[in-house]
Amino acid sequence: MLNKQKGNMYGFVTHTWNAIKGKCPHDCSYCYMKVFPQGKLHFDEKELKTNLGEGNFIFVGSSCDMFAQKIDPFWISKVLEHCRKYPKNKYLFQTKNPIRLYHWIDDFPKDSMLGTTIETNRDYPIYDKSVSPVRERAKAMSMIFGKLMVTIEPIMDFDLKELVFLIQAIEPNFINIGADSKGHGLNEPSWDKVQELIKELEKFTEVRIKDNLNRLKIK
Repeated sequence: MLNKQKGNMYGFVTHTWNAIKGKCPHDCSYCYMKVFPQGKLHFDEKELKTNLGEGNFIFVGSSCDMFAQKIDPFWISKVLEHCRKYPKNKYLFQTKNPIRLYHWIDDFPKDSMLGTTIETNRDYPIYDKSVSPVRERAKAMSMIFGKLMVTIEPIMDFDLKELVFLIQAIEPNFINIGADSKGHGLNEPSWDKVQELIKELEKFTEVRIKDNLNRLKIK
């Protein structure tokens, strides 16, 4: 089912589409999907009948990281094949395992944006152990050419020079920055530190600020 985008995700996304369903292997502690029942990971064949239309900007795999290491490669191929049938759309593919983006680079629809999440440069115990460290994510993204984005959400406390270095190596078209919206008790930076980060990032790319970041002003 093609779902209209609602809530506080990305303003440029118009729709989401998920053919790979169930509990995401990454099991991020802050994942918004945890408020919903988490069934067994599976591929929903019925989704391949979905008309993706045209003129849409679709976040594919918004509810489960379709490039997680434990995802069957056949499932990924089927999803990308279906998207290519609708070339008049734009697509977002985002993952915490971007080395797989590199492996499938020739299979994405022509107008695709590829992204990764880098919440911090530090290694906090907030995911399953199968999730690639942020340094590996940055390295993999730096090998990819095309439309790229990085999301720093939910932002966690960081070391300024190290985080900027990781992101600059990716050369993203833009960076999204947001904060934890659901009260997961994450280790967050001060507002002043966030402002420093934004200033440094704006030296080499566009920075898009989400409304939920403003909460850190009053921490």
